[in-house]
Amino acid sequence: MNLPRHIAIIMDGNGRWACNQGLPRVEGHRAGAKAVHRTVRACREIGIEALTLYAFSEQNWARPEPEVEALMHLLLEYVRTERQEILGNDIRLTAIGDLERLPPFVREPLFALMEESASNQGMVLTLALSYGGREEILRAARALAREAAAGRLDPADIDEAAFAAGLDTAGLPDPDLLIRTSGELRVSNFLLWQIAYAELWFTEDTWPEFDRAHLDLAIECYRQRQRRFGRTGEQVLAAVGATGC
Repeated sequence: MNLPRHIAIIMDGNGRWACNQGLPRVEGHRAGAKAVHRTVRACREIGIEALTLYAFSEQNWARPEPEVEALMHLLLEYVRTERQEILGNDIRLTAIGDLERLPPFVREPLFALMEESASNQGMVLTLALSYGGREEILRAARALAREAAAGRLDPADIDEAAFAAGLDTAGLPDPDLLIRTSGELRVSNFLLWQIAYAELWFTEDTWPEFDRAHLDLAIECYRQRQRRFGRTGEQVLAAVGATGC
């Protein structure tokens, strides 16, 4: 079965869902946390190697302070309540982004669970927190520039592999499938380097509505696409021992 190794999801529409239900925005985020639980469990059952969730962007710090505080407390609640789910299902939890910006009451238990699950090999679950794709690329570029300025790196030796090794996602395969909910048709500064060849799948439904049926549909659409990576369709077919157009 042609499964994506790595799925990345932009979890959009929590606030919209809450407004449509006549509820405070925080209730939308709470419903979104339940969708995270469903999706992580489903991906693990299907056999996905890596799942990356865009949980909180660098730009989200500009939201109203009460909403940001509520999101941080929901993140803490997730880390606490999902501990057994993560450890019991052989999931390794990681996080990417400017994690030092997270308040200590969230950062410390998050790091503790990351360390506790570090040897798990069933699936890698990555939370993008205080994350921005442009910011990540700048961090990697600055690190390479410092190495070159110190004479420890020849600029001529900087290739795609060297640059990718300096990104937050070093060690993970690039996403094969990018999913975005809530009908927005943009990538919103998420994994800009890594999704260069990802297949994109969008749904009008909001993140709290996302369930196994949505995930199965996205994967089925992915399986029907021909990933050419710059080659012709005939070359791709020949590479797998097939013939035809």
